[in-house]
Amino acid sequence: MLTVIALALLAGSPPAGTGDTFTDRVQRAKMLEGSATGPAYQKQFWDKTKQPMTEALRGCITSNAPADKSPFTLVADISPDGRALNVEVRAPTPVARCLAGEFSVWTFPAPPKTPGSLNYPIEIDVSM
Repeated sequence: MLTVIALALLAGSPPAGTGDTFTDRVQRAKMLEGSATGPAYQKQFWDKTKQPMTEALRGCITSNAPADKSPFTLVADISPDGRALNVEVRAPTPVARCLAGEFSVWTFPAPPKTPGSLNYPIEIDVSM
């Protein structure tokens, strides 16, 4: 009986080495936003991203009319050379998925180094 319970628990567990969950990534990104280097990087990031993000969001809304304008969160890892990796959204509406696709091909300012990670997580809460 104990074996059956152990197997059931293992079957419901995420596979080893799959990385952080969406929520873990969002929390880590928020912690880094408040770190010593966070505000300066946020300014660089938004100085470069605000206009393209606004235009892409408008395009995603238009191309998915009638658009579901529900709020969503985007989380991504920014590589040392400024590429977006592991871009993910919750709630994955058509507009959110469209914006994630746009976001994934942009280049961002090189992020500050973070202890214990090669890449820099960033999260964006989008509401319309």
